[in-house]
Amino acid sequence: MLTLKQTDRIVVLTGAGISAESGIPTFRDAMEGLWSEFEPEELATLSAFKKNPKLVLDWYEWRIKAFVDKAIPNPAHMALVKWEEYFDHFTLITQNVDGLHIKAGNKNVIEFHGNIKRMKCLGHNHKFAWIRDGEEIPLCSVCNSMLRPDVVFFNELIDSENLQAANKAVRNCDVFFAVGTSGVVYPAAGYIEVAQKLGARTCVVNTDPHYPSSKRDPTVFLRGKAGEVLPNIPLE
Repeated sequence: MLTLKQTDRIVVLTGAGISAESGIPTFRDAMEGLWSEFEPEELATLSAFKKNPKLVLDWYEWRIKAFVDKAIPNPAHMALVKWEEYFDHFTLITQNVDGLHIKAGNKNVIEFHGNIKRMKCLGHNHKFAWIRDGEEIPLCSVCNSMLRPDVVFFNELIDSENLQAANKAVRNCDVFFAVGTSGVVYPAAGYIEVAQKLGARTCVVNTDPHYPSSKRDPTVFLRGKAGEVLPNIPLE
């Protein structure tokens, strides 16, 4: 077990596993009912949005109403709020788009793949809360271009500011946690190895005992659900 000190610079990377404990299915598992005839790639690319914006917005709006709006933070989310309050330096990088970390109370959150409850315009990336409800294609109130989900579509790059902030945090951390993530989606998947090479202690919390992204094993592997493991990690 890692011993964590208040002065440690902590970075936590979270993935779909932590959201699953709040009832949010993975991207592919959400393809059910009306949407089962589609592949996610048909609904989550910029070209798909430009071709049929209504279909793509309908899909994201359905996910919001079916899962995200109903979800509440679980004990793992709440543990990370306490960590942020405890440690002098704490950065949370999440691959999830559901906003549950912010809903729980975390403040220093890098939403690597965006937030499903926000929109941004095609013209200049002006950002808004999700404002669509119904059939319309909402337009930006600043530049009048179409609004799309503020998430990273397939084949899109991570926002450069988010990428730089995450890279800086990982390079400077003393302890790196990977929680509920499969470790296969880059660039986040490479962070555990980067942290190890720079001398950080690393810990993986997952129900799957194999973390495939790193050529090295984590210094500590804690097998189990995040909501059961994180609240029981002792803080010095």
